[in-house]
Amino acid sequence: LPITPQVLHKNAVLDCGESGTTLRLLLPVCLAIGANASFMRRGRLPQRPLSPLKEVLEAHGASFFEEGALLHTKGQLTAGGYSIAANVSSQFVSGLLLALSLLGEPSTLALTGSIESAPYIEMTCRALADFGAAPKRSADGRLYEMAGLGAAPLTSPGTVQPEGDFSGAAFPLALGAVGSHPVTVTGLSLPSLQGDSEILTLLARFGARVEATVDTATVFPAPLRGISIDATHIPDLVPVLAVVAAAAAGETRITGAARLRLKESDRIASVCALLRTLGGDVTETEDGLIICGGKPLCGGQVDTYLDHRIAMSAAVAAVLTDDAVVIPNSECVQKSYPTFFDEVLQPTTRKEQQ
Repeated sequence: LPITPQVLHKNAVLDCGESGTTLRLLLPVCLAIGANASFMRRGRLPQRPLSPLKEVLEAHGASFFEEGALLHTKGQLTAGGYSIAANVSSQFVSGLLLALSLLGEPSTLALTGSIESAPYIEMTCRALADFGAAPKRSADGRLYEMAGLGAAPLTSPGTVQPEGDFSGAAFPLALGAVGSHPVTVTGLSLPSLQGDSEILTLLARFGARVEATVDTATVFPAPLRGISIDATHIPDLVPVLAVVAAAAAGETRITGAARLRLKESDRIASVCALLRTLGGDVTETEDGLIICGGKPLCGGQVDTYLDHRIAMSAAVAAVLTDDAVVIPNSECVQKSYPTFFDEVLQPTTRKEQQ
């Protein structure tokens, strides 16, 4: 729709829950269309970083003030030259690309520093292209030119079919690698731009047998061995990969995951706590984990820290133990995979879920 007073709801209160993605994408978009808004932030979200995105937006016409968990925004972004460090979150880059496509005049976006989670920036560009606003990009992927609404008005493609979510699929796929039965996940899209589609390659590197078609993947259990993993572009996979590593003989080193300390929980510390509670041998490093796997795990009650990926990783770890694994606050999986326990637990074991 064209952005007119009839469709522009100003002074809206937008509840982001605990979702950093929601906040980081919608914040620049609201400012691009001049919709003064208040963002409700829950859980750990108020402590998660908004710099350098906040400073970039302020330099182009935005203002902010906080009132407890509410973040209030005011102003309208101006077209022009933008620059942002890309080593904190690709979501900052995606939010700016979406916003600049909504401005009336052309703009540029320059990326500095190392680029984290680059596949998700590419996914943003693909989505913009679907709506007629594909940015021009330099060969090194560091400069984006956005035409703006004046030259490139957004047009509906009619139908958009989102890809299946590999971040969620990683958990049942990992169950196929560490359990006693193969697991098939349907509704995927291969090949995929999603960084987390790397789960299939990584499980194969661990030693699992992986079979995939254009929309389905099956993982078969097999003897697993430790590997080295650079998680720079796949941080969301680290919790479940650490559980797979606990089942793999030898040492697994995970590096490039420092950003995990800024998620719903400090996921490096949370994963360490999870594995240690179950008897795993794991060492926390500044930007990752070292897991010495292939040793028996025990049951116990884990702390999810209200983090959906920790809860689902604990469920995967449960197949490696003889005794029950109790997962309090398991409803936190509703943040990303509401039907997770219904789909992966046998009816007789659901009573262990709290």
